[in-house]
Amino acid sequence: MLFEKSSTRTRVSFEVGMFQLGGHALFLHSGNTQMGRGEPIKDTARVMARYCDGIMIRTYSQASVEEFAEQCYVPVINGLTDLYHPCQIMADLFTVSEHKADYRNLKYCWIGDGNNMANSWINAAAVFGFELRVATPKGYEPNAEVIARAEKAGARLLFSHDPEEAVAGADVLNTDVWASMGQEEEQAQREKAFAGFQINSALVKLADPKCLVMHCLPAHRDEEITDEVMEGPHSIIFDEAENRLHVQKAIMATLMER
Repeated sequence: MLFEKSSTRTRVSFEVGMFQLGGHALFLHSGNTQMGRGEPIKDTARVMARYCDGIMIRTYSQASVEEFAEQCYVPVINGLTDLYHPCQIMADLFTVSEHKADYRNLKYCWIGDGNNMANSWINAAAVFGFELRVATPKGYEPNAEVIARAEKAGARLLFSHDPEEAVAGADVLNTDVWASMGQEEEQAQREKAFAGFQINSALVKLADPKCLVMHCLPAHRDEEITDEVMEGPHSIIFDEAENRLHVQKAIMATLMER
C-alpha cells in the first residue's frame, strides 16, 4: 500500500481486508521511500512488482498511478487520485444494492464539488446506465473529458447549478467535503461558493420519500451535510463506510486470485 495522501478508511479497509483474506499488507508512505527522494516511478514499480502480489496506490496524480501500472506486472489498484476514486464508488453502489431492489433503475444525485467522486459517479453512470444528476456551483464542474467520454458512451447525465432542480425526486443523494485534501487554502472561498449546496432536511424533502443519503467521509458536519441528516433515517453513510472493507476484499481477491 503506497500512500502519498493521508487516509483513515482506505488504509484500514485495505490492511484489515488483506489480513482477513490470509495475506499481509505493507504500509509505505511515499515520503519515507526512495520515491520521496526522486527515484523515478518506473524504477520503484519494477522493484515492488518483484516483491508484492498487488499494489494499491493513493496519491494526487492520476498519471502517477497509470505510469506505475504500465511498469508493473502485478495488479495496481487506484486507492484514490485527484481525478478518480473508483473503490469508493464500487462500495457506494454495493451499499445501495443492499437497500434498494435494483440499483441500476434509480435516479442518483451528486451535490457539491465536481471532484474525483463526481468524476467517478459519471464513469459509473456510463457503465451501469443509471440516471445521474450533478449539481455544482459555477466554476466547480466535473472534468470535461470525463463528461465527454461518458456522454459518448450514452450516459444519462443532467448538469445543473441548482441543487433543488437536481435533487427533485432523486433516489440517492451523495456529497463530499467542499475543500478536498490539498485545497485547504481555498476553504473560505469555497464556503462562499458552495452556500446553498448543503444536504439538509429541506433538500432531502424534495427527493423521493424513501431516498438514501451518502457521504464518502470524512464529513464536515453542518457544512456540506447537516448533522441531522447524517444521523437521520435516510442516511446509509456508515453502512457505506463499512462496505469499503467488503468491496475491497472482493477487488483484491478477484485481481490477485491464483
